[in-house]
Amino acid sequence: MILAAVVASFWGFNFVVIDWGMAGIPPLLFVAIRFAVVAAAIAVVPRPTASWRTVVGVGAFMSLGQFGLLYTSMALGLQPGLAALLLQAQVVFTILIAAGVLRERPTVPQTIGVALGVVGLAVVAAGRGGDAPAIAVAFALAAALSWAIGNVIARRAGDVRRPGRLGSLSLTVWSALVVPVPALALSLVVEGPAAVADGLAAFGWRPALSTLYTAVLCTIIGYAIYNGLLARNASAAVVPWVLLAPVVAMLSAALLLGQIPTVGELIGGLLLVVGVLVTGIPVRRRRARGSVPDATTAGERSVIPQ
Repeated sequence: MILAAVVASFWGFNFVVIDWGMAGIPPLLFVAIRFAVVAAAIAVVPRPTASWRTVVGVGAFMSLGQFGLLYTSMALGLQPGLAALLLQAQVVFTILIAAGVLRERPTVPQTIGVALGVVGLAVVAAGRGGDAPAIAVAFALAAALSWAIGNVIARRAGDVRRPGRLGSLSLTVWSALVVPVPALALSLVVEGPAAVADGLAAFGWRPALSTLYTAVLCTIIGYAIYNGLLARNASAAVVPWVLLAPVVAMLSAALLLGQIPTVGELIGGLLLVVGVLVTGIPVRRRRARGSVPDATTAGERSVIPQ
């Protein structure tokens, strides 16, 4: 699974690249520019089989909400490694929301994994360093919650991961159409016209390279490779490799930015990652006709970054 490890490394290093390129650029403006580049790929990526309602919902929550909140949290001072780690809380949120909205009964491993994840988040919050403002942590967790809502919207619409249609890559690219205009409007209202004008004037080679890395390498190429792996292999053999992303993010932030995580962040992060891994343990259930489906694959389908 060398390709899976490579893609996960791309996604992990993505957080450092975002932090590096966003200097001087308002976060919501940066989100608008990133997804304008992603949306341009509709010229070569076929339309997903999902309904437009699903496309808009995924774009609003999985893209606009997630990354608007994530970029804002990093602009407020959240370290890239901790941001990547906190985003994995979306697995916990997805299982909980799916249980309430879709009536999917969590399996025993998922229940244990959610409990470990909640404890891990509490430990991270209690042990965070002075460089991680509470408001920034809150925004990152809100980003994970927004991602989880997007996961449930996509899951409710049915499986869109069809290899012949490029599956979730198609949904990601086409849902990006929802993001640029609202993100730019929010940037003008929240960050102000002057900040937007200054950000556009300061948009040099660093933010341009960062945008190309996040939009082209991580989203378009990364998804194409990842979907190909999912088409040829069992999900259980591919998805756990995604958990390399926060590890790579924390290591690269430590080596390149000198951002060393605290002991509390490391312990809490380990609990969260273990919890995510536990939620993916398959469980065989004998299901009676007409019974409500369980959430056995909810953890598997929800940990895919963009």
